[in-house]
Amino acid sequence: MPSERPSVTMADVAHAAGVSHQTVSRVLNAPQTVSPDTRQRVLRAVADLGYRRNSVARALASGHTRLIGVVVDELAFHGPGSTVVAVAEAARQAGYAISLDPQVTMSTDTVSAALDRLLSRAVDAVIVVSAHGWADIDAAAAHLDVPVVSIDGALGGATASVGVDQRAGAGLATRHLVELGHRRIAHVAGPADWPQAAERRAAVAQTIAEHGLTPGPVLEGDWSARSGHVAMRRLLQRHRDVTAVVVANDQMAVGAYRALTELGRRAPDDISVVGFDDIPEAAYLSPPLTTIRQDFSALGREAVRLVLSALAGEPCPSRLIPPKLVVRASTARPRGGQSATR
Repeated sequence: MPSERPSVTMADVAHAAGVSHQTVSRVLNAPQTVSPDTRQRVLRAVADLGYRRNSVARALASGHTRLIGVVVDELAFHGPGSTVVAVAEAARQAGYAISLDPQVTMSTDTVSAALDRLLSRAVDAVIVVSAHGWADIDAAAAHLDVPVVSIDGALGGATASVGVDQRAGAGLATRHLVELGHRRIAHVAGPADWPQAAERRAAVAQTIAEHGLTPGPVLEGDWSARSGHVAMRRLLQRHRDVTAVVVANDQMAVGAYRALTELGRRAPDDISVVGFDDIPEAAYLSPPLTTIRQDFSALGREAVRLVLSALAGEPCPSRLIPPKLVVRASTARPRGGQSATR
């Protein structure tokens, strides 16, 4: 029996068998859809090249490997990392495992290459976790014959998608501050080229406008605590009339807290602070951080549910999951209980 050689790819099998890599994928995932002659030719090439023998055996035995491929970028960030963990747990509960292919950057080329690698592992379906908001999933997935579901991708495309309603979350955070009586509200935004950051920024501005308030200053960070620290120092030094700030993620809020301490200020006595994400540490900051909770477990469950629906030939409409405002001690009425002037 030939030994398995990791360098052998689906393209090698396709070339040896004289078929396309899509046909090789069909033989591995749905052999009943391929003619007997073509199927035997592909299997002969698989055997000769020693290509993923174990995965092939499982696929031929059941028609499915019960393996879901996961493509993800920015895995080190809290949101993407938590989402992948949630997908893995939801898949396990459904009797599936995941095969992870992390990316440095998302593009049609890098995702297409990742999808080809996952197809070579005979995955039954693919979930793309697009932390950076890369939305051209349809183009990369167009050649596939397995279901593809995106998380935080663009809703409304050909690919089924699930995400958290970013506008709703930022709106909740801003309305909370308005209802407390704040009239001069700043925003520490995420990077402008991240769609999630753009959605949150737009919702903050919209909510302020809906209440007839003057727009507050907007400072941009890069999601890191360092950038939140820099932004808060600038805010406190240049905009002394601001009484509250919506920070686009909790990591930047951690840095903002450090700036408050350095400048002899404190939340919520001097300025109310709202974060976004509800990282595990948020409840243990001093004071505990008011924030927007994204339900990453629900994201994982919904993405796997969409995969299972697609595999069963059922409709799998895209949807947004509502976030939740978690009120803690970092927000209060403006000092003295009086609203600032409009």
